[in-house]
Amino acid sequence: MSNHDRNKKALLELLKRPVNSHCADCRAPDPEWASYKLGVFVCLNCSGIHRSLYSRVKSIKLDYWEDELVEFMNSNGNASARALYEKAVPVYYYRPQENDCAVLRDQWIRAKYERMEFTGETKYPPISYTTGFYEGLLWKKGKENSQFLKRKFVLSEREFTLAYYNKENESKGPKAVISIKDLNTTFQPEKIGHPHGLQITYQDDNHTRNLYVYHESPEEIVTWFNAIRAARYAYLKTAYPTGSDEELVPKITRNYLKEGYMEKTGPLQKESFKRRWFILDSQNRKLLYFKGQLDAEELGVIFIGTESKGYSVKECVPKHARGNKWKCGVTVGTPQRQFLFMCEQEREQREWLDALRQVLSRPMAPQDYTIEANIQYKR
Repeated sequence: MSNHDRNKKALLELLKRPVNSHCADCRAPDPEWASYKLGVFVCLNCSGIHRSLYSRVKSIKLDYWEDELVEFMNSNGNASARALYEKAVPVYYYRPQENDCAVLRDQWIRAKYERMEFTGETKYPPISYTTGFYEGLLWKKGKENSQFLKRKFVLSEREFTLAYYNKENESKGPKAVISIKDLNTTFQPEKIGHPHGLQITYQDDNHTRNLYVYHESPEEIVTWFNAIRAARYAYLKTAYPTGSDEELVPKITRNYLKEGYMEKTGPLQKESFKRRWFILDSQNRKLLYFKGQLDAEELGVIFIGTESKGYSVKECVPKHARGNKWKCGVTVGTPQRQFLFMCEQEREQREWLDALRQVLSRPMAPQDYTIEANIQYKR
């Protein structure tokens, strides 16, 4: 057996260890690349970021590995690197997963290995998202148009608020002060049309509202994201003092289970169909719909309960509806009425059915009944 084959076999054996069987950075399964500077096994996407950091990277299967490099990988590995580079990751800091957007993975890797933010050493000045107060300029989309303008934002963990100002009259006080209580933020680069696009969603007078922002600096926008997460975590610790981190961390922020266009008709199912942008917020059991995907305020919201409470989700073929261009139907039943939606393709129909049924099958928590009551009251 040649050195090449022997070393390749040795590396593949190292990958069989549970600690090395997932990417060291995004947890993607079966990594096929490695940084032989850091001694970590990584996936293809994360290997590109490591290469940009001048971290020496090789393919496990395609490249030639010298004996000493194989021994270095054997002596290190993902667990050793994690003990050093992730020793003190704040509980609220978002750890990107395999399917997260590029800016989150890029900044996680840079924070770990380049800026050494999580080694437990005291930093001065302290890292911005750890201070409980953050302010700066973000490009914000106008409510009535698609133009983005620079606006000052101020986040206060002590007051549990996020405020923003109109540039021309900052002295008059903030344009809006948003409570952290019901706030969510999620990266939406494709929807916003910028690789650092961030969607901030909050409740205002029982309506769901959206802000769409970005910053040119990838480090700055991810700092904002984690500063907001820090404030949300502090709020949740106050609101649920007996809650464990295991319970609270998933509530800090969340990606939406499903988004996309469907056609919607009225309560009689004879009205003309209109195309609407839908968002399924599985944590709050809400199906929200908007006129367009970058609208600031919802047109309506549907609560998704359980079958035992009179809710249902099923495939359907409409009989009397007018004007529907799309033919793949989804019916959502509530105790009050039936909602009929049309998808353009069967694949979209299946995805919506699967996502809605996932929410439908989950038992309702005590807070879900409050959300349900608020939605019914709003109607």
